[in-house]
Amino acid sequence: MSETLRVHAPGRVNLIGEHTDHTGGLVFPMAIDRGTTLTYTTADDVIELTSDGAPGALSISLPFEGNPDTVEPHWGAYIAAMAAEIGATQGMRGHVVSDIPSGAGLSSSAALECAIGLALGFDGTSLELSQAAQRAEHRATGVPTGIMDQLSIASGVAGHATLIDCHSLDVTPYAVPDDIDVVVKFIVHRTLEGSEYGDRVAECQRAEDEIGPLRLASVDDVERITDDIAQRRARHVVTENQRVRDFAAALSRGGYDEVGRIMTEGHASLRDDFDVSTPQMDAAVESINAQSGVFGTRMTGGGFGGCIVAICEPGALTDGWVVAPSAGARHIN
Repeated sequence: MSETLRVHAPGRVNLIGEHTDHTGGLVFPMAIDRGTTLTYTTADDVIELTSDGAPGALSISLPFEGNPDTVEPHWGAYIAAMAAEIGATQGMRGHVVSDIPSGAGLSSSAALECAIGLALGFDGTSLELSQAAQRAEHRATGVPTGIMDQLSIASGVAGHATLIDCHSLDVTPYAVPDDIDVVVKFIVHRTLEGSEYGDRVAECQRAEDEIGPLRLASVDDVERITDDIAQRRARHVVTENQRVRDFAAALSRGGYDEVGRIMTEGHASLRDDFDVSTPQMDAAVESINAQSGVFGTRMTGGGFGGCIVAICEPGALTDGWVVAPSAGARHIN
């Protein structure tokens, strides 16, 4: 009888640095103590899985050479795409358990991809795992996402958030102090498939066609962009990259009022310049910011719904999940 094995991949919350990764910018995510755990036994040339959070049973043959879009149930598309990306021939039978809600903006799909990669025997670096998982996401959804989700999940460091340069792919851990709470609150379900996410990527590309890479651009450069929409998208990216730098510095010195101000300014930029917030998300941010002991709040994730994240004094918020910085994707046997 085959040995029962387990892998775990955390979800992630992005503290600051939204919609910058697809232009090679800076992000500041944190792997969290909620995630996806896969319990399995090895199998010769088949993947057979069930999930506690989604209906149906997946059964695909290896090597997988088809179109992930045709896989049923739908959640199996990510698994089939990851198997195809790494050329898996050794399969498994098992069960997926997750406490990351789908559509919450906490990277449930990236966590699943990274967990599947490890279970199927991927033995490269955390960067290589994240790159394979990013390609799998593109293959499964057609959405041109950046690498933040997968790299933050693969490279998570217990007790730390990570500043990631999405151009150089350098990952720098920053300790998360224990005298603050990081609180995540689910607001409304969203999906990037069928959303305007791809439009935003294209609008940033239009800006880069005029002034060059946004990761190198200044606010003065942005003012030269002739297309109003492209200019607003670029202004968000350029100012958000600076917010990441400022946030990391403020967190390191315990400047929590500044940390909160930066988060709130980042949300306003996502609302006004990048147009990825919603009235429901804006109202939730305003409501949380008004509570005593809260330093700052913003939407987190790709937008159009999902979760908000707040940094506050310990115990200041009881409505939501207090999340802790977690280690990255790993075998747990």
